[in-house]
Amino acid sequence: MTDATLTDAPLPDGWKAMRIGGLWDAIGPLLARRDGDSWRYGLQTDARHANPVGLIHGGTLTALLDHAMTLIALTANDKQPAVTVQMETRFLSAARPGDLLEADARLDRRTGSMMFLSCTLSVAGDEIATGSAIMKAARAQREDAR
Repeated sequence: MTDATLTDAPLPDGWKAMRIGGLWDAIGPLLARRDGDSWRYGLQTDARHANPVGLIHGGTLTALLDHAMTLIALTANDKQPAVTVQMETRFLSAARPGDLLEADARLDRRTGSMMFLSCTLSVAGDEIATGSAIMKAARAQREDAR
């Protein structure tokens, strides 16, 4: 699949593509949709996301879980970055190429600079994976420190 195909592909109804770079340039685009007062994140899968047995690779699912929780942490941290300290993933069912993965992430608790988050991935309303993470608010790096 070419970059032109990725960027020109029609989006599922109600979703908008986020252009965020990095990993998402290779596997995305990451999709976003307003859901009441919160956001849902998604990924329209295709053959690139499959493992050798034809199911969506666990790494793809984990990447979406992690990034959805990171975006919720970013919002909870006044748009300042947060880094994943620990993450746990539970695979409940399989997804297949062509499935739209939907991530519903939430901040469960915050104590100082630590945030505790959880996320559910679903396909057409059926849960396929859940995750939880501990994230730490990060200080922005100074340009000269890089």
